Amino acid sequence: MSQRIELRDYSGRLQGWIEKSGGRLEGRDYTGRLKGWYDERNNETRDFTGRLVGRQNVLAALIYSP
Repeated sequence: MSQRIELRDYSGRLQGWIEKSGGRLEGRDYTGRLKGWYDERNNETRDFTGRLVGRQNVLAALIYSP
């Protein structure tokens, strides 16, 4: 079973979640659409197209960005 962390705004509305899937963390918006993933082994965050966006875990920033 995977571990899921919900991300909510100041009024409690669900904005998305981060979920461990295999060897990586996946960030999804409130509709369940993949926004990106974080590879713990390589310490890299990539967006849904596979483009490198950071050398640390910045999934929350991907989820909150428009």
